[in-house]
Amino acid sequence: MAHLLGAEALHLEVPTKTVFDSVTLGVAEGDRIGIVGRNGDGKSSLLMMLAGRREPDSGKVTMRGGTTIGVLDQADVFDDGETVGHAIVGDRPEHEWAGDARTRDVIAGLVSDLPWDAPVDALSGGQRRRVALARLLSGDYDVLFLDEPTNHLDVEGITWLADHLRRRWPRGQGALLVVTHDRWFLDEICTTTWEVHDRIVEPFEGGYAAYILQRVERDRQAATIEQKRQNLAKKELAWLRRGAPARTAKPKFRIDAANELIADVPEIRDRVSLQSMAVARLGKEVVNLLDAGVSYGDRVVLEDIEWRLAPGERTGILGVNGAGKSTLLGLISGTVEPTSGEVKRGKTVKVATLTQRLDELEEHLKEPVRTVIARLRTSFTVGSGSKAQELTPGQLLERMGFTSAQLSTPVKDLSGGQKRRLQLLLILLNQPNVLILDEPTNDLDTDMLAAMEDLLDSWPGTLIVVSHDRYFLERVTDQQYAILDHGLRHLPGGVDEYLKLRAAQDRAAASAATGGTAAGAAGGAPGSGGSSSAAAAAASGLSGAERRTAEKELSAVERRMQKLQQLIVQTRDGLATMDQANFELLNAEMSKITAAEAEVAELEERWFELTEQLG
Repeated sequence: MAHLLGAEALHLEVPTKTVFDSVTLGVAEGDRIGIVGRNGDGKSSLLMMLAGRREPDSGKVTMRGGTTIGVLDQADVFDDGETVGHAIVGDRPEHEWAGDARTRDVIAGLVSDLPWDAPVDALSGGQRRRVALARLLSGDYDVLFLDEPTNHLDVEGITWLADHLRRRWPRGQGALLVVTHDRWFLDEICTTTWEVHDRIVEPFEGGYAAYILQRVERDRQAATIEQKRQNLAKKELAWLRRGAPARTAKPKFRIDAANELIADVPEIRDRVSLQSMAVARLGKEVVNLLDAGVSYGDRVVLEDIEWRLAPGERTGILGVNGAGKSTLLGLISGTVEPTSGEVKRGKTVKVATLTQRLDELEEHLKEPVRTVIARLRTSFTVGSGSKAQELTPGQLLERMGFTSAQLSTPVKDLSGGQKRRLQLLLILLNQPNVLILDEPTNDLDTDMLAAMEDLLDSWPGTLIVVSHDRYFLERVTDQQYAILDHGLRHLPGGVDEYLKLRAAQDRAAASAATGGTAAGAAGGAPGSGGSSSAAAAAASGLSGAERRTAEKELSAVERRMQKLQQLIVQTRDGLATMDQANFELLNAEMSKITAAEAEVAELEERWFELTEQLG
């Protein structure tokens, strides 16, 4: 693969520590690299040095001549008064950007719901993020550097982005480097993982799952080496004390395959024990929503919600922004009263909510971490039954990634991720039996997410989670529900089923709006008539005539596929009644089946192309 850029002997220091020391690495055509590591270890700094946005203290970054680079920063910066349309396509004429398939796809995937002439300054953080992504992805670059691209995106947005990046370049072309804590996203798009730690960058093959397996093996080998070193030291001490050492057999360590690394690991959660403990703490009744609904004037948010939360239940909630997730959480916690139906709560229910804000820390900003924790409780129990373990506040903090030195640090001086972890610990130490987590993964790196998941595994209560982090949601919950059309729908198929339902909703909406979209596509420049031509490009990129032609072709493709499938079935059935000694006839019939199957495969590809065009 052709070399695109490389770094040689990079050295970087900040006032309190050395971030990188003599780091050398390269990026080639076709690389899809995910960068992981603890917060503060230098992931973003590495990305910006490679992108030419930050100068190293020593060393150099070289680049192949003519290589174009696109960068997405964590901060989304726009010109004052800039509109959505101008931020994405700039001063390009409408016929130029509307005729570009990539630009139309990006607009449809990220900003189809935003008015084309809306000022970016008036948008929410999530909407600004989508505009920044659309601005970058509509360009043509050899290398993309993405710093936390999934921040503020919902599950659908993250899924679209992963799909776009997978098919953005042909195989073996272009390069992508991404810093993200979204482990599902890493697994979907990355073929290489770089771990930033201890002033170095260590490469691993594969996405997040493959990286974890390799890291476990690396840590196992390191532990073995350290154990051998300690054993040698003990033997040396015995020599000094007793003379010649006795002969001892050396222990042997071997792992046949990566699966053996986890062969003897117990289940993630002991559900039976946790649910029995939850029943003991909660009783059989937790929170029951009985035909509950919430309306604000004429606007219906939720209606006819029938949901009985069970002790120890672990549920994830999905839904687009504005669907009513926060309202549903408010019904459970008691901060929102239903306008129809009723909500019943068990007598022993104690609800706590980990919000997206850090309100729990406001009164403790000047206090050291150790003081804040010790004031609440002297111990905390994790695990259940014979595996129950009492931890001191210091041990609990250490389990969540706090060092001894950080225990004396004032809360106001902690990083965003450290404050988030401390917020969760404060809530758990208050011993709630119903815990609501509202986007709990913000500001946490992958290692700290794993530590949070491990802590929640031993928590015996009812857990409700709202998160755009698909990996976290599926990891800590046992079932998922979606808010669709003001109601609550169970998702036996999990996040995949939710995405299919949402895609079906979007297709239905696009089909209902076809007439208006076609009319809007006929005239109006971006920014002049609201979202007329922009909406048409965003919805499908097709004029009315083009859409009708595509729909006719789609119908013809479906009919042809159905006929071919019938032909294949009939021919296979006929083979059973033929003279098996007539090889010429058998070969002719098999050739007919092979040709029909090949044509079906081609038609299926065309069917997917047409359905994507039609939205």
